[in-house]
Amino acid sequence: MKRSTLTRLSYVAVMLCLVSFWSCESKAQSKQASEYEELLKRINLPDGFEISYYATNVVDARSLARTEDGKTVFVSNRRRKNVYALTDTDGDMVADKVDTVLSGWNTPNGLAYRNGDLYVAEINRIHRFPNIMDNLDDPKSEVIYDGYPTDAHHGWKFIAFGPDGKLYVPVGAPCNVCDNEETNPVYASITRMNPDGSDMEIFASGVRNSVGFTWNPKTNKMWFTDNGRDLLGDGIPACELNFAPEAGLHFGFPYWHQGDILDPDFGDKYPRDKFTEPAYKFEPHSAPLGLRFYQGDMFPAKYKNNIIVAQHGSWNRSPEAGHIGYQLRFVQIENDKVVKSEIFADGWLDKEKNQGWGKPVDIMEMPDGSILVSDDVNHCIYRITYSK
Repeated sequence: MKRSTLTRLSYVAVMLCLVSFWSCESKAQSKQASEYEELLKRINLPDGFEISYYATNVVDARSLARTEDGKTVFVSNRRRKNVYALTDTDGDMVADKVDTVLSGWNTPNGLAYRNGDLYVAEINRIHRFPNIMDNLDDPKSEVIYDGYPTDAHHGWKFIAFGPDGKLYVPVGAPCNVCDNEETNPVYASITRMNPDGSDMEIFASGVRNSVGFTWNPKTNKMWFTDNGRDLLGDGIPACELNFAPEAGLHFGFPYWHQGDILDPDFGDKYPRDKFTEPAYKFEPHSAPLGLRFYQGDMFPAKYKNNIIVAQHGSWNRSPEAGHIGYQLRFVQIENDKVVKSEIFADGWLDKEKNQGWGKPVDIMEMPDGSILVSDDVNHCIYRITYSK
């Protein structure tokens, strides 16, 4: 049997195990307040930082968006098919009101808020809820774009508006590794469109599965995470932080991984110098997802205009190698280069049991300079603050 066939069969087996894991995880029961508080004590942060809960029992919490004043936070989930509006009615930075914006949709993972409208991305289409805060009791949406592929594998979307006013939407590869560039080049890409869904175009190619991007506030240039392919081993390939200063760049998938590893099945098609190499290599299989350039004044000065990224954590590393990720990482940028990277928060991984009890997903800054972090395993939204 050929290596590529073995790889495909192995991947199917692994994915079946993962589906079983998700099924069990989705049956998680609501935790009591005391259980949540005990878990919070496990998280490590630099001196002066504190972590608390903005909301608990938010099952499978994934993408975050908010109103301009920060009083209402929108939260998606990938598997429960819902989107919620969490409102802090008394200003204590804890959500105390929950509205269901939608339910029963096709993996409504992606959220963006702009000029009073909420945008929600299903696998194959983008919706807009006009004037959402005036219509929470009976929200109505309109489809602005419905031309994306329907594949569920890597089909969930992260969406965000760029400084150019366009909505950016990734389209993951419908596989662990495959070559669809000639049949449908929208696969393994980041696309963009106008706020009304018109003029959709491919912004970046060769992007296997990005679940987070952001823009440097000083340059308006995009940075995005990408998750590397599986089944090459515990130690390769790296997950990536990529820099996309302009449209039209290709970041290597499926031909080259982490900039310098030739794919065993597709790597003979193009030379390495055809592609843009990653700006930074994260630990293999650590699953970097959401990221933000911190712009507030609450945190120490070194954090301003630099990146905080959520590493969701590995799922298929061997027991001998152990899991990695399950943390927040600080990445310092100077002149469009990564000059420093260090752990900002960890403790979600129980290393003795080799098991994660929480998995950070998305990051969002609040008007007061604190940040919110979603967790789709501990089913909550954290709030991180700093005081001297």
